[in-house]
Amino acid sequence: MKRAAGGIFTALLATLLCAQALQAGTVRGTVNNGTTGKPGAGVEVVLIQLQGGMQPVANTKSDAAGNFIFDNTNIGAQPMLVRAVYKGVNFHQPLPPGKDSVSVEIFEPTGDSKTITVPSHVVIFQPNGATLLVGEEYGVKNDSKPPLAFFKLDGNFEAALPDNAELKQIAAAGPSGMPVVQAPIDKGKNKYAISFAFRPGESEVRLSYELPYPNNKISVKLPTVYGGGRLLVVVPPTVQVSGDGLQAAGQEQGMIIYTRDNVPAGTAVLVSLAGTAPAPAAASAGDSGGAPGRAENVQGGEANGATIQSVPGRLDDYKWYLVGGFAVLFALSAVLLWKKQIPVTVIGSDAAAPEPASKNQPAQRARTEKSATPAAAGNGNALGSLDRATASSLDELKDQLFRLELRRQAGTISEEEYSRERAKAEQVLRDLVRG
Repeated sequence: MKRAAGGIFTALLATLLCAQALQAGTVRGTVNNGTTGKPGAGVEVVLIQLQGGMQPVANTKSDAAGNFIFDNTNIGAQPMLVRAVYKGVNFHQPLPPGKDSVSVEIFEPTGDSKTITVPSHVVIFQPNGATLLVGEEYGVKNDSKPPLAFFKLDGNFEAALPDNAELKQIAAAGPSGMPVVQAPIDKGKNKYAISFAFRPGESEVRLSYELPYPNNKISVKLPTVYGGGRLLVVVPPTVQVSGDGLQAAGQEQGMIIYTRDNVPAGTAVLVSLAGTAPAPAAASAGDSGGAPGRAENVQGGEANGATIQSVPGRLDDYKWYLVGGFAVLFALSAVLLWKKQIPVTVIGSDAAAPEPASKNQPAQRARTEKSATPAAAGNGNALGSLDRATASSLDELKDQLFRLELRRQAGTISEEEYSRERAKAEQVLRDLVRG
């Protein structure tokens, strides 16, 4: 009798898991036009798999009400991306594990450069032996009314590098998005551009390069393409800095910050540095694990043959390959934000991500061991999805807090708004850590 009951229970459990798996393989979505406020009808929609590079796996068109549906076995099992192609511009929305619905917002495009402003420019210097690794982040604002997306196929954002700089990567992220590597357009004389749809709201452009650092000192001229913004120079405490108009702005999470306000366009700010510092790998020690970053507004990667890769919000020595200097911006973002890393336990394969460690860690280990047994093997995907969602939330939160601190230093956010956003983020962190 017990065996019969056990068999019935097993059968019911298997049926439930199969139903969940089928449901997880379907996503329903809508396309909305943020400029007109109407549904996006007849818009091409593409489902993109992030693992192994950005690979389209399905495509369809939205109906008259802007609705669409995708069926794919990877939906719910790994992070994916939904792309809406409107008037030649790509608009993206992340599809994390566990979600079965998505809304993609498109905007009417414009080539008017007055659509955006660049209120902040952050430069992080990291000595690495005879090389100086440099990561830059530009804050970009689009306050267009009515809301429009700023985009030009031949390049709508330019960045200039110092002399002798060797470019490693350029990435961009839309509002609330993680950076995605862009194909640089060489404009000559150490100037590069990208084609990226800057949607209404706040976006970022991040780039990295290397400079020779002989005898642990250098003088760098930082070119300014967009005027009127605030320059922030960030260095380890063991590096001495002096520069044109730079003022010491204190210390943030163990890093020293210097600022200069209202830098005119076309200005080359001279910055002199001297000293050494621990290598980036040492700075990020213990930071294993991580989930794929979120992606938005990737333009023209497949068309021009470039390989576009999702970039995580923090340095992961085990799963992600980040070339040279680009690791600095993300590794130091974690250092600036997180003096004390949250211990994590990696579960499963590359598709799985860590859960925050806590006093309930033995229970977590018991769940992991149970999922490895034949009776419970079917619920591994569900647990893996929960783990990935938790890790992705932590990465997103860290990146959000770091950007919030930089916005405060740059003066682009009021103290009242800063306190409100900080309190929200800290509450989310407490909820995540509690499990």
